[in-house]
Amino acid sequence: MKSFVQVCKRFLWVVLALLFVYQLWLFAHVLYWKWFDPATTSFMVLRLDELQEKNPNAMLNHKWVAYTQISINLKRAVVASEDDKFMEHNGFDWEGMHDALEKNQRKGKSVSGGSTITQQLAKNLFLSPSRSYFRKLEEAAITVMIELLWDKRRILEVYLNVVEWGSGVFGAEAAAQHYYQVHASMLSEQQAVRIAVMLPNPRKFEKRYPGYVASHAQTVLERMRYSSVP
Repeated sequence: MKSFVQVCKRFLWVVLALLFVYQLWLFAHVLYWKWFDPATTSFMVLRLDELQEKNPNAMLNHKWVAYTQISINLKRAVVASEDDKFMEHNGFDWEGMHDALEKNQRKGKSVSGGSTITQQLAKNLFLSPSRSYFRKLEEAAITVMIELLWDKRRILEVYLNVVEWGSGVFGAEAAAQHYYQVHASMLSEQQAVRIAVMLPNPRKFEKRYPGYVASHAQTVLERMRYSSVP
């Protein structure tokens, strides 16, 4: 019995040590990306694998552009649509999460997440779309790291450059070219809000539900002019 307890203790210490090393690995990446742009993300890798299962020659549509080369219309539209308290919170919108929980309880299923842009970015960079308590805890830890190390401008710049905007389409420049054949810097208010409301499920809205996209876009358009962005 004593030897079994010792084995369990050793195993626990090994697990804790591995978790600590993993957190250091995450922290190092977040720190590095404070100054250097990520070439790929966890979501990109997963999506490319899915596409190449059907077509081995498939490639992602992605091109990084600087923050200054992204239309102010898109910045405001995304903040208005996804996280209107982006400039105020420290990575977590507790009121929004509470409202989302109440909404899910009324509907009897998960229809709203209440995640901030920083939380979504943490998930996109390192995690997967799967849902589990461990993934949510890891997402929270990465969110804290990002908010501690990056300013809001860097958070929004990276988010707009790596978020998925359609099947194999990642980032603002690729989205602008894919949907409107213009550069990200040239997106009008109408164009920007139209693609902003496709988040966070662009592959679904890319082909279906045009009525919802149009009506939601109009709602966001009316309030995006008041959105505060870096």
